[in-house]
Amino acid sequence: MSTDLLSEVVTSSEQVAARPIAASRRRPRRFSWWHVVLIPIALLFLLPFVQMLLASLSPAKELVTFPPPFVPSHLTLDGYSKLFTQTDVLLWLGNTVIVSATAIVSNIVLCSLAGYGFARLKFAGRSFGFFMILATIMIPTQLLMIPTYILFSKLGLLDGLGAAIVPWLATAFGIFLMRQFFLSLPAELEEAGQIDGCNRWQVFFRIVLPLARPAIATLAIFTLLGSWNDLVWPLIAINNDQAFTLQLGIANFQSTRRTQWDLLMAGNVIATLPLILFFLVAQRQFIATMTFSGLKG
Repeated sequence: MSTDLLSEVVTSSEQVAARPIAASRRRPRRFSWWHVVLIPIALLFLLPFVQMLLASLSPAKELVTFPPPFVPSHLTLDGYSKLFTQTDVLLWLGNTVIVSATAIVSNIVLCSLAGYGFARLKFAGRSFGFFMILATIMIPTQLLMIPTYILFSKLGLLDGLGAAIVPWLATAFGIFLMRQFFLSLPAELEEAGQIDGCNRWQVFFRIVLPLARPAIATLAIFTLLGSWNDLVWPLIAINNDQAFTLQLGIANFQSTRRTQWDLLMAGNVIATLPLILFFLVAQRQFIATMTFSGLKG
């Protein structure tokens, strides 16, 4: 056997992974009566985002009137100006980027390895171990906060970014997603690589991972949404201003006596925009995960 066979296997795997995306690009867009129903629903879901954007550009006095005007009398950037000059929003944004980026990379690595192990490797207790991982999804988060807080306190992880990062290093949903995707892959590609002399690690990194790009993008989207918007746990575990995440910092604009609506709306726009941009970039891979069907014929 030569390395030509392995090259062909890798090339074919990449073609299979790209096939759903290429097919979606070639598919002609035709009018459907479903568009008549879906377009108004899409506009309905878009309305809160438009209102949030207009509110962030409204004068502060108009936001405290009742009912507040949907369209401001004039547009102003005072909310954004005060947000960047009177708060540490850039620090909060940087902390959130660190937490989310670490969570995405960690989930991609650990969940891919764990998912592949549960999907392909045979070992004692595999089914029971996978069932126990899935069982953790059914446990309410509120029940885990007190023991998790005690554990983090003993480990010295409170009041720092570690308190926000560690819970997102790996998720049961990510392991489940990657396992289900790996089970849908044809085993013939891996067998061809093993015949060519690849060990299990080479098969995983050179053959399986190129096929898993749609699933990895989907996992990255869900991990970003969860880690970026996480508020309850950081609110409990972090009291250090220098370790605030963006959501935790924005929550300080609300209190029982006074809410700074101009800063709150401007901060929400800053917090929402990266999520929208990330999803627009990764949406093709997300759709490919839903439509992936493996090799045929």
